[in-house]
Amino acid sequence: MMIIDGGPRKTFNTAAMLGKIAEGARSVSDEIEVKTVRLYDIDYKGCMSCMACKLKGKVSNVCKFRDALTPILEEVAQADGLVLGSPIYFSEVTAQLRAFLERLIFAWLSYNDYSLTAPKQMPVLLTYTMNANEEQAKMIYQMMGIVEDSLKRAMGDVEHVDAYSTYQVKNYDRYELAVFPEPMKREQDLQRAYDAGKRMAEKISAR
Repeated sequence: MMIIDGGPRKTFNTAAMLGKIAEGARSVSDEIEVKTVRLYDIDYKGCMSCMACKLKGKVSNVCKFRDALTPILEEVAQADGLVLGSPIYFSEVTAQLRAFLERLIFAWLSYNDYSLTAPKQMPVLLTYTMNANEEQAKMIYQMMGIVEDSLKRAMGDVEHVDAYSTYQVKNYDRYELAVFPEPMKREQDLQRAYDAGKRMAEKISAR
């Protein structure tokens, strides 16, 4: 199972949610390998429009552009489950996760019939961390709609476990953050993440 951390901070909201997902997955079976990759630790680019994945006789559903992201994309292609996590900035995932998704999904897309074919189907779990209520979050889901629809069409099984009231800093007294009052600790978010990790592992084990 591959966990892709698209957040910049190693110990904050997104990392905490992904850590609980990994913990939940490991609780199901020692045989399920869980690997976490932090995108902010990697030097890579988004889609380069090289079209190498569309060459006649050499069509590939794994991005062919070579950089530090290449081995990660190859690992994802062979994984049994995929977890994607990101904080929400300006109603979108981070630029790092967006670039990853370009490289992941464009290679699946056929320019003959617009079908989407991933190397293999697997359960996908998305976790977005944000400061928004569920109504405000609907706009975020609309912004991510095309990407999420592509994941569903290619992978088949996509689930969400999101956190809506998250800490932005450790000490709110030091920052101008009047519109974001210090939230209550959201232990229930971490429990939901743990439970979602268990469900993903159970799906993988049942295959």
